[in-house]
Amino acid sequence: MNPAGRRGTTYGLAAYLLWGVFPLYFHALRHSGPIEILLHRVLWSFVVCVVILTATRSWGQVRAVAAVPADLMMLALASALLAINWGVYVYAVNSGHVIEASLGYYINPLVTVLLGVLLLQERLRSLQWAAVGVGAAAVAVLTAAYGRPPWVALTLALSFGGYGLIKNRIGGSVGALASMSTETVVIVPFAVGGVIWLQATGQGSFTDHAPVQGVLLASTGIATVIPLLLFAAAARRVPLSTMGLLQYLTPSLQLLCGVLFLGEHMPAARWFGFGLVWIALVLLTGDSLAAARRRSRDRQDAPPVALIPAASAPPPAP
Repeated sequence: MNPAGRRGTTYGLAAYLLWGVFPLYFHALRHSGPIEILLHRVLWSFVVCVVILTATRSWGQVRAVAAVPADLMMLALASALLAINWGVYVYAVNSGHVIEASLGYYINPLVTVLLGVLLLQERLRSLQWAAVGVGAAAVAVLTAAYGRPPWVALTLALSFGGYGLIKNRIGGSVGALASMSTETVVIVPFAVGGVIWLQATGQGSFTDHAPVQGVLLASTGIATVIPLLLFAAAARRVPLSTMGLLQYLTPSLQLLCGVLFLGEHMPAARWFGFGLVWIALVLLTGDSLAAARRRSRDRQDAPPVALIPAASAPPPAP
C-alpha cells in the first residue's frame, strides 16, 4: 500500500473508531434529553463549520452551493434526514437501545442496495439478492425476538440510507465541508430557537450548576464534524472496497459498548437474528470484492488507447 493509502486507511479507522464509541459519549450526556442534545449538536456543529470555513477561506464553496437551487433543496432534504438519524440515535443510546441502534448500521448497506433498486432502477446480482433475502429473514427473526419490529434500527438504516443516497447524487459537485456546512445552515435556526426556548422555560441543562454538562453539550460540534472530515479524507485516498470493510467496525464497537459497558441484555434469539445479518453482510461484501476484482481485471485487459499523431493534434490555444 502506498503512503497515501496508508494515511487514508488511518483516517478511515479513526473515523469509524470515533463513531463506534459514540454510545459511551452520548451516554455521558444522558442528563440532557434527546431533543436538547440534538439541538446542541446541530448548533455546535454549525459553529465548528463556521470556524473551519473561515480558517480555510472556503466560504465561496458554500455560496456556490446556495446559488444552485437544486443542490440546495437536496441538501435541505439531507439535513432533515440527518436530524432524524441523530435524534433517533441519541434517543436509542439514552433509553437502553444501543444494541438495536448498532443493528441499524449493520443493515444500512442492505438498505442502500434496496434503495438503489427501488429508486435508481439498479439491477442486483445473485449474491446481492441472496444478501437482501437473508437480511429480510433477519429482520423477521428480530421482530419475533423483540416482540415488535426493530423500529429504532429500521429508522436509523432508512434515514442514513436516504442521506447517503442524496450525498451520492450530489457528491461530485459539492465537497464534504461545503455540504456539511450547508446542511447545518439549513437547520441551525430551528436549533437556536429550540435551545433558547428550553433555557427560557427552565428545561435546558446547558447552564446547569454542573458546568461539565455545558462543556459536554458544546463538544458535540467537534465530536460530530471531526469524524466526518476524517471520513472524507479517507474516502479520497482509499478504495471503496476497503471503506466498505471498515464501515462494519462502527456497529461492532457499538454492539460491544451496549453489551459490555452499558449492561444491555442480548437473548439467544437476538444473537441468532444478528448472526443472520452478519451472514447477509458476508454475502454482500463478497459480491462487492468480486465485482471490484472484475472491474480491475477488465481495465487491465482493455486495449491501450491510441495516441493522436502529432500532425493530427489540434493546435495549442493562444
